[in-house]
Amino acid sequence: MPLTDQVAIVTGGGRGIGLACVRALADDGASVVIATPEDAERSATVAELEANGHAALGTSTDVTSESDLAELVSATLDRFGRIDILVNNAGIIGPTAPMQDVTRDDWEAVMNVNVTGVYLACKAILPHLLEQGSGRIINIASVAGKIGFPLRSPYAASKWAVIGLTKSLAVEVGSAGILVNAVCPGPIDGPRMDAIIQAKAETIGQPAQQVRDQLEKDTLLGRLIPAEHIADMVAFLASDRATSITGQTLDVNAGHLV
Repeated sequence: MPLTDQVAIVTGGGRGIGLACVRALADDGASVVIATPEDAERSATVAELEANGHAALGTSTDVTSESDLAELVSATLDRFGRIDILVNNAGIIGPTAPMQDVTRDDWEAVMNVNVTGVYLACKAILPHLLEQGSGRIINIASVAGKIGFPLRSPYAASKWAVIGLTKSLAVEVGSAGILVNAVCPGPIDGPRMDAIIQAKAETIGQPAQQVRDQLEKDTLLGRLIPAEHIADMVAFLASDRATSITGQTLDVNAGHLV
């Protein structure tokens, strides 16, 4: 298996894209750390992986907390002895509203998790990757980080920032053997997208099904994207098949952005 003897940390690894990444990395042979503050999700995910014969560890991790991240690193090293892959997936969607209705608290909440959380996780893990002279950092950005995104200004701004951080860090650490990339999903099918669609429907005064239908039409393939397709890209970037890819943003968006 391509990731045998590798150790991967996935923030927000108990649901959605994060859970799909955890499963894909484990299926490829990695030992996986599920870093999430959600106790039930973390326990269920660890139990699922172990039942399938995979090595797994769960940590209660808030990515905005430097002490939580220090404990994450310590627990991972104590259990597995190394860190090879960091998937920065934890994020929040924020409000769906015109900018004049977005509060400062709304703005800062999104930035704290989606941007500062990525920065802090990278900062916590980089010393170990630099010491071993290898590693992969894969940041989950968004198609919203490449276009104007009405009614979602905090989220879009946060994902533009993640892309900028990804490229800047890739330049810094490439010579040390560390590859840094971002995956930019389009609209992902699932409960989170259901909530986004419902919020937009209420904001613009349209039925939720009409909003969903338009979102599907906005992709060239005419459909939303399974989280597993994002996980497939993450697993590829974590593998030896991607040793010449760094500083890039890889789109998985069903043709939502061309």
